[in-house]
Amino acid sequence: MTDLKRRLEAFVKLGKFIGEFCENPNEPPFKGHSEDPWFHKLNQKIRLAGESNGWFTRANILFALATWKELLTEENLMDWLSAYDLGKNKKKDIALIMAGNIPLVGFHDFLAVLVTGNSALVKLSSNDNILLPFLAEYLGEMDSTLKDAIRFTEGKLDTFDAIIATGSDNTARYFEYYFGQRPNLIRRNRNSVAILTANESPDQLKALGEDIFRYYGLGCRSVSKLLVPMDYDFDTFFTSIYPYRDIIDHQKYANNYDYNKAIYLMSEFKILDNGFLMLKEDESYSSPIATLFYERYRSVKDARLKLEQNKEKIQCVVSDGSIPDEIPFGTTQKPMLKDYADGVDTVDFLLKT
Repeated sequence: MTDLKRRLEAFVKLGKFIGEFCENPNEPPFKGHSEDPWFHKLNQKIRLAGESNGWFTRANILFALATWKELLTEENLMDWLSAYDLGKNKKKDIALIMAGNIPLVGFHDFLAVLVTGNSALVKLSSNDNILLPFLAEYLGEMDSTLKDAIRFTEGKLDTFDAIIATGSDNTARYFEYYFGQRPNLIRRNRNSVAILTANESPDQLKALGEDIFRYYGLGCRSVSKLLVPMDYDFDTFFTSIYPYRDIIDHQKYANNYDYNKAIYLMSEFKILDNGFLMLKEDESYSSPIATLFYERYRSVKDARLKLEQNKEKIQCVVSDGSIPDEIPFGTTQKPMLKDYADGVDTVDFLLKT
């Protein structure tokens, strides 16, 4: 059996394990798996991750795991990798500097490095440093060669052949300064946008709430801004997203809501407010937690032009027939394996480095 086949089988087994766990999401005993130590250990790690990072609720961690359960199948992995000639890859040590804004946000990079036959030297964010080491441990049990191919470090990165680093615009400048002489893939701040035309159904707008509120809006694929017609009436939008009102019960979200509302009121900014989300007219793309920016357009053509001019700031666009490569409402947090961050093909980068 080739190394590639062994590694793919390990990830498929991981997907099945995650799937079985997500079918038994409650605290133990796990139906049919009460004696499986891996189930109990994952349950413990989920609890620890939530205690370490207040944004990592059990529901959001399970959502992230379930998303990967859907992707880590033999069919999906083979379809994804069929576009590449992995046989030409020369094994390299790839450093990964990961973000920590949402659970397992760096898993795609981790997966890409390993299935292309490389080794991963991983520096985790302190905000998300519990879940991935557990999944790596499970993979190592499924394929012993992966034990030697995965290494985590908390200190200064040592010898490596190339680096993939994700962070803010400020940390990206730091990354470029220190790693600019090495083959690198450096990612910066990006946000996601929705184009509304006033023809959306209530169900579509409700689904948009998933794109806005999942992970409390902390992901780069979270919709942080709306582009709307000049005469757009937000009443239907507010009515459609009302089912998400319980988000205000989360203490950290509520604190941000109260803080940002106070800032807006003291600054005499005009806002629309439904008690758990504020809308503010603003040209920026990165809105604070509990706030959604919006901007009005005269025509869909103008909206498309604006997005094209600002494409370096945008991760994905939600709409219904407004632009090519749009994403359906409610699906931003369920990317496919071919949906690369910043539109840069990670596998291609790894093979050509």
